[in-house]
Amino acid sequence: MTTFEVLITCTEEFMPSMGNPGDAGYDLRSTLDLVLKPGQRSLIPTGVSIALPEGYVGLVHPRSGLAAKHGVTVLNAPGTVDAGYRGEIAVTLINHGDTDFAIAKGDRIAQIVFQKFEVASFVQVSQLPGSMRGAAGFGSTGVK
Repeated sequence: MTTFEVLITCTEEFMPSMGNPGDAGYDLRSTLDLVLKPGQRSLIPTGVSIALPEGYVGLVHPRSGLAAKHGVTVLNAPGTVDAGYRGEIAVTLINHGDTDFAIAKGDRIAQIVFQKFEVASFVQVSQLPGSMRGAAGFGSTGVK
């Protein structure tokens, strides 16, 4: 486990926090009250802006309890917060459930996980090397 600094602007009320020591995700909270009707999506502000070191990304994931219990999830999961982005983090939630879902200011709506990444150097070739899988795609590993 590596510790690194994340510069942040937010009020104490919206400071991302871990549910339990050692968790990978930091909870993000809604800054407003709203109701998501079935099938509705909404871009919800979190009150958080960050600056990540180069080589890191913030990935915004759904909260499993909201998805399992209410059918509410992050629409573009995982959302990507690049190191160069300085605006407020907002989360696009969608209600896939059958009933209205109320969100109150301060409710935990998503979690952000930080990850190091590698930079690729693309090498253009006329043909890719073979592999056991080849070009077989969706469902190609079979069904038991």
